[in-house]
Amino acid sequence: MLRRTREDDIGRRPVRFAVQDIGMADPAAPTQAIAGWEAFERLGSPEGELAIAQVVLDLATAPKSNAGYVAFGQAQGAARETGSPMPPKHILNAPTRLMKDLGYAKGYEYDHDAEEAFSGQNYFPDGMARRDFYRPAERGFEREIKKRLDYWAKPRKERSGNP
Repeated sequence: MLRRTREDDIGRRPVRFAVQDIGMADPAAPTQAIAGWEAFERLGSPEGELAIAQVVLDLATAPKSNAGYVAFGQAQGAARETGSPMPPKHILNAPTRLMKDLGYAKGYEYDHDAEEAFSGQNYFPDGMARRDFYRPAERGFEREIKKRLDYWAKPRKERSGNP
């Protein structure tokens, strides 16, 4: 059994906060939190406490979003509901003649060969509707991620034949 010390928790808690409560609103937050933790471990107390204080200030003033955390929970729920269905055959390699005959890789579109390097193909298992688990907030870097997702939604819709 892993035994945590007070010092472990001093570094661990900011990392957890960075990934759970700040998330993609500031994607550098976990890196900063780990760097502070490592500085604390290397310097020890009391000098290393300043590194933790700096991380706490950075995290406290960072934009917040739990959209990734929520999306992860929803994706886990979908996995429990649907079990482990096979990916669609068109995205699976067909290294054997039998697999080719069964339709593996048939209709696969290589993204880099498509316009704007985006085929818009569905990668969800057959029989499972495509779902958008991740809904970024309009804060911090997630504002930019939302723009990207909105941008790709249009060609995906056009190429799927659902105007």
